[in-house]
Amino acid sequence: MKVNIVAQPRFRLSLLTIFLLALTGVAVVLAMLRYAYGVDAVSQGNNAYPWTFILSFNLFTGIAVSSGAFIVASLVYLFGLEQFRPLLRPALLTGFLIYIVEIFTLLVDLGHPERIWYYILYQHFTSWLFFVGLYVMLYAVVLAVELAPIVLEGSKWNHIADMIHRFIKPIVIVGAVISMLHQASLGGLPLIQPYKLHPLWWTPWIPEFFLISALAMSLAMLIIVLLVSFNYFHRSLDVTLLGKLAAAIPYLLGIYLVGKFAQLTFAGDLHYLFTSGELSVLFWGEILIGVIAPLILFSVRRWRYNPTMLMISSITLLAGMTLNRFNVTIMAIKHPNPITYVPAFMGNIHYYVSLPEFTISIGIFAAAILAFGLAVKYLPIFESGKHEG
Repeated sequence: MKVNIVAQPRFRLSLLTIFLLALTGVAVVLAMLRYAYGVDAVSQGNNAYPWTFILSFNLFTGIAVSSGAFIVASLVYLFGLEQFRPLLRPALLTGFLIYIVEIFTLLVDLGHPERIWYYILYQHFTSWLFFVGLYVMLYAVVLAVELAPIVLEGSKWNHIADMIHRFIKPIVIVGAVISMLHQASLGGLPLIQPYKLHPLWWTPWIPEFFLISALAMSLAMLIIVLLVSFNYFHRSLDVTLLGKLAAAIPYLLGIYLVGKFAQLTFAGDLHYLFTSGELSVLFWGEILIGVIAPLILFSVRRWRYNPTMLMISSITLLAGMTLNRFNVTIMAIKHPNPITYVPAFMGNIHYYVSLPEFTISIGIFAAAILAFGLAVKYLPIFESGKHEG
């Protein structure tokens, strides 16, 4: 009697997966240390620099790159542009995971996750910070609802997926409104600093600038995620779809650029452009790298349909606009002198990113990348969905 024995393949992890798991594990350990010994155990933040790297990068920059979800959902469901449907589920998943990143970032920074329900119980409707947190909660729920059919289709809860599809248009509208309000509300936080934030950045128009720049950043981030994920998971991607998305970026950057210099002109602050020392350099850095360079790159039609140039253009835009978020939250703010307590720009007190804080920040994103990979492996992320039509 002959018996065929088939050896089962061993469970294998790629080097990338091991690296991401290691980053996530270290971040978890450091977060526990933060809870046990306070924020000073992992951060160099102080009274002069209350907003540190983890907030500037994970929150102010992270939220800014999350709007690709509502953009693609609106194109498909509200404007009926079915050609973008292959991008819908990856875009929704990306947006949802970014919001999960923000939630965990806030839990680490605030330090008392067991009190998160206080936020709902003790509302403060005159606070921009309250609305920032509220929009995080609401939009995370909306994205979860939009993603739910991917999990529910073909299961005994398929009727719930059908119900979601029947009401998908109002759900998408609500999500788009909340997402745009969230972007603007982040820009509302610096409004309380008219004498603390440098005139090159402070303006009553900050919420509008945050919203417009976030839309451009989200499209750039979405292009990067789609190029990398479709290639990594060996899926076919129609680059012309990315080119069509990228076509909107020059208009957004153009509006931002004109609005920025118009505001400086109306406020009488143009003289600060070349007289503010290091801050002038930082301002021109974000304008040249984050606005003018990508505006030119994305304006060339043949480059918009070239994957390599799309990647270069998107990374350039994100680099410059990330600098903008760091300028607004850390570098362009007056900080009190440790001896005289007189506030000054680029004063004698400094803030340096600590290795633990940097590791926590990157580790949270590493966990999101792992979650994206697991979702692609076990869910039909790169499929349109049989109920979506």
